[in-house]
Amino acid sequence: MNLALILPLILLTPLAAAGLSLIHQGLGRSRSAAHAMLATLCALAVAAILFTLIGNHWTGYPNGPSHILQIAGTQWNWLGSLPLTNPANGANPAALALILQIFTAGLAAIIPLSAGTDRWRLAPICLATAVFSAFLYPFMAHWVWTTGWLSQLGQNFHLAPFQDFGGAAVIQVPGGLMALSVAWILGPRRGKYSAGQATAIPGHNIVQVLFGCLLALIGFIALESAACLLFSNSTPEQIPALILNAVLSASAGCLAAVLSTQIRYRKPDASLSANGWIAGLVAGSAGCQWVSPPAAILIAAIAGLLTTYLVEILELRLLVDDPGGAISVHAASGLWGLFAFSIFTTQPGNSHQNHILAQLIGIATLIGFLLPVIHGANLLINRFLPYRTDRDGDWQGMDIRELGSGAYPEFVIHADEFVPR
Repeated sequence: MNLALILPLILLTPLAAAGLSLIHQGLGRSRSAAHAMLATLCALAVAAILFTLIGNHWTGYPNGPSHILQIAGTQWNWLGSLPLTNPANGANPAALALILQIFTAGLAAIIPLSAGTDRWRLAPICLATAVFSAFLYPFMAHWVWTTGWLSQLGQNFHLAPFQDFGGAAVIQVPGGLMALSVAWILGPRRGKYSAGQATAIPGHNIVQVLFGCLLALIGFIALESAACLLFSNSTPEQIPALILNAVLSASAGCLAAVLSTQIRYRKPDASLSANGWIAGLVAGSAGCQWVSPPAAILIAAIAGLLTTYLVEILELRLLVDDPGGAISVHAASGLWGLFAFSIFTTQPGNSHQNHILAQLIGIATLIGFLLPVIHGANLLINRFLPYRTDRDGDWQGMDIRELGSGAYPEFVIHADEFVPR
């Protein structure tokens, strides 16, 4: 266990959360900026506490104690079974896994904040984060990163194991599916749609959005490296290949979005290009070092290109208001990355057919099991603690309505105050 390498990587992981928080608050209105950043801190804090006290028990760690079901002669490793009162002590794999997943559970929990920008109240954000980090995040974390049933497909069904080296299935897709559920429940921001037509509500600070992309790159590299070392038996010698692929993925995703928007709109769109940068990182996180650099570029470029279209389809065709593009960037790109890994993997030992089938089983689990569970939990929470702010909060902004003061007190006039309500 290379403690001198893993601990610094874990300590750099929160930069991913810092980057995403700058992106989702920058793509929202100025009157909700402080609320967006405070919601990020609260989500990270709630996730850290609830995952440590409860979620870590269900997640477990590689080769740790687990709940196992015996069905038709096959062992199904369902959930972890760590002591609730003694998570971990010392520099051992269980302790390091707990420290890393405090941050990864928090990162997954802040992804849906992007979809709820300008209208999701702070109290239900905290409650939803508590449920997510304590009871929902542990499912995929145990099934994929420890010795759960998805990682044992090879032993039980003679397939390749379902694989996610950097968190696409554990962090990105669950966070994106949570964002989809939240967007469905909240509905669009007032003024977003009129007579079925979408009204553009541009982000208030694109500079912070683009700076957030750079922070996210560092955080993603650290997260993926630490996860590979802890959960996938990677060696320190493989980390340079991972770093190279991560940089190439972000670059390809961004340039694909720049080129796409240049062709379609005659000028590149900065916010969609930022989404392309993150989408490339997300898509590349599934395979990490186990794809070649040309394959990493291709996977990320497709993710960046698809993101520009999916954001438009969700907004204009399906009337889903997702200000930060979390559904397209994290859910869709993560799913694409998981499938693409099975096609382009350079990992020895299994046929591409076995890899493809294993990855499809994991993808079906995410969509067919995790999405309904997440949405059902959100519907239940919303019934007792309504997610959406009231009408005045929509127009005053979340800063004034929930915090009592704005992030930019010198800005006293907002353009859409002159739009009829």
